[in-house]
Amino acid sequence: MASKEEMEAAAMSLFLGIGLEETVAKNATRNAKFSKTLEEVIHEAGAASGCPKAKGNLLYTVASKYPANALCHRPMLLGYVMCEHMKSNAQLDGAFEYLRKVGTMEVDKKALEEASGVGVVVTPEQIKAAVAEEVEANKEKLLAERYRVNMNMLLGGVTRKLKWADGAAVRSALESAVEALLGPKTEADLAPPEPKKKVKAPAPPPPPKEEKPKEAADGAEVSAAPGQSDDPYAFLPKPDVNNGVHTTVNFSDGRIMRIANTPEALASHLSRTGGKVVTRFPPEPNGYLHIGHAKAMFVDFGMARHYGGVCYLRYDDTNPEAEKLEYIQHIEEIASWMGWEPWKITYSSDYFQQLYDLAVQLIKSGHAYVCHQTKEEIEASREKREPSPWRDRPIEENLRLFEDMRRGMIDEGKATLRMKMDHKNENFNMFDLIAYRIKFVEHPHAGDKWCIYPSYDYTHCLVDSLEDITHSLCTLEFETRRASYYWLLEVLDLYKPVVWEYSRLNITNNVMSKRKLNKLVMGGYVHGWDDPRLLTLAGLRRRGVPSTAINAFCRDIGITRNENIIHMHRLEHFIRSELDATSPRALAVLRPLKVVISNMPEGHFEEVEAKTFPGRDNSESYKVPLTRVVYIEATDFRLKDEKDYYGLAPGKSVMLRYAYPITCTSYTQDPVTGEVTELAATYDADHYTAGRKPPKGVLNWVSQPAPGQEPPKFEARLYETLFKSEDPGSMDNWLEDLNPDSLVKLSGCVMTPRLATAKVGDRFQFERLGYFAVDLESAPGALVFNRTVTLKESKPISLKK
Repeated sequence: MASKEEMEAAAMSLFLGIGLEETVAKNATRNAKFSKTLEEVIHEAGAASGCPKAKGNLLYTVASKYPANALCHRPMLLGYVMCEHMKSNAQLDGAFEYLRKVGTMEVDKKALEEASGVGVVVTPEQIKAAVAEEVEANKEKLLAERYRVNMNMLLGGVTRKLKWADGAAVRSALESAVEALLGPKTEADLAPPEPKKKVKAPAPPPPPKEEKPKEAADGAEVSAAPGQSDDPYAFLPKPDVNNGVHTTVNFSDGRIMRIANTPEALASHLSRTGGKVVTRFPPEPNGYLHIGHAKAMFVDFGMARHYGGVCYLRYDDTNPEAEKLEYIQHIEEIASWMGWEPWKITYSSDYFQQLYDLAVQLIKSGHAYVCHQTKEEIEASREKREPSPWRDRPIEENLRLFEDMRRGMIDEGKATLRMKMDHKNENFNMFDLIAYRIKFVEHPHAGDKWCIYPSYDYTHCLVDSLEDITHSLCTLEFETRRASYYWLLEVLDLYKPVVWEYSRLNITNNVMSKRKLNKLVMGGYVHGWDDPRLLTLAGLRRRGVPSTAINAFCRDIGITRNENIIHMHRLEHFIRSELDATSPRALAVLRPLKVVISNMPEGHFEEVEAKTFPGRDNSESYKVPLTRVVYIEATDFRLKDEKDYYGLAPGKSVMLRYAYPITCTSYTQDPVTGEVTELAATYDADHYTAGRKPPKGVLNWVSQPAPGQEPPKFEARLYETLFKSEDPGSMDNWLEDLNPDSLVKLSGCVMTPRLATAKVGDRFQFERLGYFAVDLESAPGALVFNRTVTLKESKPISLKK
């Protein structure tokens, strides 16, 4: 039998053979489930011996997004791909949407081909006309911003008009048209953009007082950056879409349940909401929120704010065993820090009585039954598509047993209430899901009133309906739950929101799963939920990341259905940009090396003038003491000078930032280790009056604040990525991938007296060293600074030696 390594190597060879990039292929092999699916797709397509890269990318898309309820039709679809009747992701998306509705029923090939644009020919003339129209519509913007305009925004405008056009042909035509308008790129076009001050968008008309959106902490804004679309929510359904929810639920026996709001239900809903957008952010209070939740908040709260609507903060608290008051309090507080103010704060548990009443109604209509199968037995029967032995028990008996469950007369684990859905359905989320289970646990919000608790699948759609949510927005892993969501609302004859899924946020060298985060925290691999190495929002805040940077990052990555992993440096770009604009500069030394300036009198004291924001009009000055003893970075001294080295070496001169040039005259070494322990140097006191040219090298430094008095000390904590691999979440042994150098603590660091009065949360740029923030473990006289991010992007950890 082949070993795991051999199987992965074979899969890697197969994936490279269809033209996948090496990184994509490697990530695919790490996810055992996806790897198996991709292998099946390649063999079904007859591409095991290889195929062109364009077809290989389409096969990868099929493996990623093909609807689970229509697997029997996958070979047919792959035939369209391999004979090049389907040549783009847009065509595949159209096919997926059609097949998702069809399920296991017979496919109407004509309808499939219409849905996916097979045979549609978009001529170069049509592309040229659509491009000309888009360029004309954006002419003013193009002339103002030139090549800094977001080309993807223009590209999207064209592809919306020509859905089946070849993407490469559209891009080529667009680039030619833009160049014809603007001419070749100039040096100014190629230069990096200058930092721009943020300009607040004009405030919208004030909504009613209780609905007024709160400004984000630290002045957080989500306004568009130059070149970005003014509407990051353009991908999501428009406000009026919920007025006509139309979808279908397919059954294994060929029946189709057609879902739509009745005119009466819709009219009643609109009378309650006034036609306003109503969204909800529904976190489960079983841990701290991470940056993926920041994207969800940007979507849920942001869409409501964008359209002048309202957004609930609703705690999905249906599992009392995993929930804590600590998590509830954290969620509300961190949402406020992120700049979002809920219209109302609610709990799923607020609706427990209504949910129970609806469950009774479900039983009476023959759509629910009490089951005594164990979890293992349910899973086994689910695999075999076999019904529960208790599926057809009489309604009266189900009502009596459910009442016994509610009164605590049945032991935990001995009974559940299950929805009578479609146990033979290809979509496992239609397999008689559990609605209620018994748990003799006190609820952190509802107290001890209940000993039966509703499941997520039962609760979520019902509370969405009860709260008149117009847009139920969630990530793509919930897409297969659409059927059960609408089935339950339909059989109970309740108002139905629009359900829409978007891609979740994944970032390299990190894990996002709450289960994995919980294991890291509870297993002691990190120091709590707010450990700055985690991408929890509490961890990012403690590390010194502003909420404004996180919101800007969320806006930049956009809201789409494209699943991918965002590189960490993209987040760090927005952190640096924000901190560069807002963090005053300061002088500090992390690894101090003592330098005695021999030609300076022992009692010498003077103050040199430094700047909080050098080179800016708004920069304030502050005084830095200079005495005979100064400290520089140990890494800024070498025994041997080299070309392109701008630090200090014997006989070499460097500039002390804001002060004078110094020249190293001698050094002292530890007789045992050979480590340099002290330098002697002279300084050029007449440098400025003589008008001499300064040396190239400029060093950060800290001196004794007064002759003989040591500078204030602090601890620095330097953070790197928590994991060595880009996608640790896909690994079976993911804990073995932890980076042992993810945290380096440096004690004995020195700083200027000005920094000694810093408060928890204060942020600075330590010149030449990076951006730092005061940690909450600081105490007077014992400050701790966390490095938020380096000054420049560093190489990925996997490339470091």
